[in-house]
Amino acid sequence: MPSPTQRALTAIPEQFRPFLVKHRKLVKFLVVGGTCFLITMVINFALKMTVFESKPVIALTIATALATVVSYVWNRQWSFRAAGKQREAVLFMVVSALAVGVNDLPLAASRYVFDLRYPDVSKFTQEVADFVSGMLIGTLVAMVFRYWAMNRFVFTRLSDRVTNQEQGREPERV
Repeated sequence: MPSPTQRALTAIPEQFRPFLVKHRKLVKFLVVGGTCFLITMVINFALKMTVFESKPVIALTIATALATVVSYVWNRQWSFRAAGKQREAVLFMVVSALAVGVNDLPLAASRYVFDLRYPDVSKFTQEVADFVSGMLIGTLVAMVFRYWAMNRFVFTRLSDRVTNQEQGREPERV
């Protein structure tokens, strides 16, 4: 029985399949990231419209932290399929904590450096600036940082079995 990834790949036009297969780790990372982006956005707006109405950076930080937990599980199980365990989890949390800060910087700059907040601007302009700086720019910059750091420091050793299966080879005996 084909995996969900294999089933999804058959739905993609033939000319794009080699590119997607070649960059499968990045594609999986982006799918996980896109889903976590939606989770972050929903939680962020729920918090901003309720308990953290006047504290958008805190709302975004909490939303990003919650989505990071989902991201860890999905990236570990699907995108990277790494071997590692405890050291990996600690490194993932360190990278993610740094990425939350990276994600928050554009929003903090928008609100507190450029003063794009009510009453200096309209509420609508404030919300658009918050969305663009926090959800779009912050997420994009943090995503690039996370992908680089996850490959470089966290998920550094793919399990031999998975790597060899994907390349169609027998596992090497060590």
